[in-house]
Order: sequence, then structure tokens, then C-alpha cells
Amino acid sequence: MKCPFCGYENTRVIDSRPAENDNSIRRRRVCDECDKRFTTYEKIETIPLIVIKKDNNREAYDRTKIEAGVLRACHKRPVPASSITQLIDEVETEVFNYEDKEIPSEVIGELVMNKLKTVDPVAYVRFASVYREFKDVNTFMDELKKFLN
Repeated sequence: MKCPFCGYENTRVIDSRPAENDNSIRRRRVCDECDKRFTTYEKIETIPLIVIKKDNNREAYDRTKIEAGVLRACHKRPVPASSITQLIDEVETEVFNYEDKEIPSEVIGELVMNKLKTVDPVAYVRFASVYREFKDVNTFMDELKKFLN
């Protein structure tokens, strides 16, 4: 960090503490050249994640949409709430670790389906039937055959 007074390149942190409800860090610094003190604030820069929908529209990522889909798929199934929360957290972690800041909705759907497969097979088929837009019983049976193999 450059000194704002003399422009010297080396400054030292002499005190750090949380600021703004723990959303940033307040740092007191001292310049190694002129000995003047100054304060800096360090904050996480968040770049919004954009989801590319099937029709190529773009919208901001929304965790509640994943929650709603998973809850619908797990409705009246013996899936503990903690498992659902963990599944959604895992999907969200993978989504935010995606190399691009724009992610196709298909990628998110596949992530959810892969996680649901291990949690509850019926919930997986329910989610897949809506996500993949099954048109008739044959497409439903094809998905079941893939799952059973």
C-alpha cells in the first residue's frame, strides 16, 4: 500500500479490526518513510453471477430458485432438511467456483440432479421430469432406465 502523504511504497499494518458489521476490515497503517499514519478499509468485491436461461435471457443468480426446485422434488419424501440445505450449499459452492461469471442454467440443473441422485432417487426423477421437460411416459421411462443402469 502506497503512503498517501509521501507516495513511499512500503507501509506497515499496525492494527486490524472488523468494521461495518464484520463486512470489512479496518487497517491502521504507518509509512516506513515519513512515519505518518493512515487508515484503509478492505472489503470483499462481489461480482454478481449471471445465469443464462434456456431462451438465452440473462438474470442474476438466485439461490431461492434452487431451493424451491429441490424442496418441490423432495416434497413428502424422507429427506432431512439438513440434507437439503447441504445439497443446496454444495451446488452453490460449485456454481460460485465456476470459471466464468455467467453460467448456463443447464449446468446448475445438472449439478442439482447429480446431487439429488445420491440423496433420494424419487426426488431425482421428480426434479428431472420438470427440468428436462418430459413430454410423455416414454421419456420418463428412458430416464428411469438410465438411472437403474
